[in-house]
Amino acid sequence: MRLVCLLFHDVFMRRAEESGFVSQAANRYKLSLNEFDRQLESLAELGATPSLIDVLNESGALDDSDGADPTGPLRFVFTFDDGGLSYYTLVADRFEARGWRGHCFVPTDFIGKRGFLSASELRDLDKRGHTIGTHSASHPARFSHLPPERMRAEWSKSRKTLEDILGHRVRIGSVPGGYFSNLVAASAGDSGLHILMTSEPVTWTRSINRCMVTGRFAVRCGAPADRARKFVMTAPWARANAWAGWNAKGLFKPILGSSYSRIADWVHSHLAPL
Repeated sequence: MRLVCLLFHDVFMRRAEESGFVSQAANRYKLSLNEFDRQLESLAELGATPSLIDVLNESGALDDSDGADPTGPLRFVFTFDDGGLSYYTLVADRFEARGWRGHCFVPTDFIGKRGFLSASELRDLDKRGHTIGTHSASHPARFSHLPPERMRAEWSKSRKTLEDILGHRVRIGSVPGGYFSNLVAASAGDSGLHILMTSEPVTWTRSINRCMVTGRFAVRCGAPADRARKFVMTAPWARANAWAGWNAKGLFKPILGSSYSRIADWVHSHLAPL
């Protein structure tokens, strides 16, 4: 089964600094409430209901070929990185009004800090049917550059924190900052994660060290109102364009350092889906 995982970050009412990390790099992934509502409205027109990837994995649906209509939309899921407060104050209610649920990935060292989700809010979201996962503990700037023991410590510490808060096992996570490698996936598997989400815009999954790895398609601020919908539709050009842009940025990311944000914005504007 091909699956489109949609990647969002924070949503804001007036200022990007209201929720989550505050930096130029973080803010360019945040959507205004109006932008977010338009993405949801466009997706709702498909008549499809988003899935929860952990439920699909446990049921075995990710491995079957269910004979779905090849001309219809692909299965899709919502994911939100960074554990920003807006998932609780703005996002969850909008999902639930449509009977939808999503995945919220949390860097646990920031729980309860200004602009981030609190422990009680995470428990409430969990009870309401949203999936809570790890986004590492400290959200390292370059996760794939860490020593393997530090990677395992980041996943393990974050998982334990979330499990203590939620009272049940946490087996799903997402890689902070898009810095993925096979070693990152192996460390996640060593730490007990069963599903790891990256930032690579692909629809296929693979298994590394007992951990299922899947890519995601990011929706950034300034995107056309039907960006998420085009990712989900079967016609492949939007996804192919996203993959080309992601790989183009990957050529520059390791060597440009602080200049990367400017290059990334240029690539995004020139190679974004039509």
